[in-house]
Amino acid sequence: MEKKIALAAVSVAALFIGGTFAVVKLNAPDQDFAQCGATAVAGSSIGGPFELVNKDGVTVTDTDVITGPTVLYFGYTFCPDVCPLDNMRNSQAVQILDEKGISVTPVFISIDPERDTPERVGEFAYNFHDRMIGLTGTPEQTDAASKAYRTYYQKEANGDPEYYLVDHSVQSYFNIPGYGVIDVFGHNDTPENVAQRMECLIEMVGAN
Repeated sequence: MEKKIALAAVSVAALFIGGTFAVVKLNAPDQDFAQCGATAVAGSSIGGPFELVNKDGVTVTDTDVITGPTVLYFGYTFCPDVCPLDNMRNSQAVQILDEKGISVTPVFISIDPERDTPERVGEFAYNFHDRMIGLTGTPEQTDAASKAYRTYYQKEANGDPEYYLVDHSVQSYFNIPGYGVIDVFGHNDTPENVAQRMECLIEMVGAN
């Protein structure tokens, strides 16, 4: 099946990004991840347990999903701009590493469970990479996952009940089992830069 990725105009992205970059402290402080260009700023640690629903309607936990190097992104399938761009960037970075024999699993977690069914999220994720895992859940489940990763989201006030927007943070979180989140990628990071940082970190911890 031919994969199609529809991208909306980038010029309107600033209207919906909202949310400021969460100040975080990366896990495993005994490792000098900064030499790989990893983000390392003061604040609280991020990442943690979650329970969500996959494309088949099966409830999964973080340990079911994060079984190796994993890059996670929180967004929603109706997002007109930044979500397609960021997920495409993550999938391109993963593809760069695929060609080197390095496996990273991309994950998309919806923060819009009112509209994002398991099937819709699964199809959205597959359109970017055949290994991308799409996850949704109840409002309580998705909110708990968002809070674990210190992400921000806010449904548009007084918006159309069917076509509303969701303002949300746009970071991607690179997670390696046993280390937790060890890098955070911003909206402006390129596929090449993301791939280079992930490769360096994987080699540093011997995860692949």
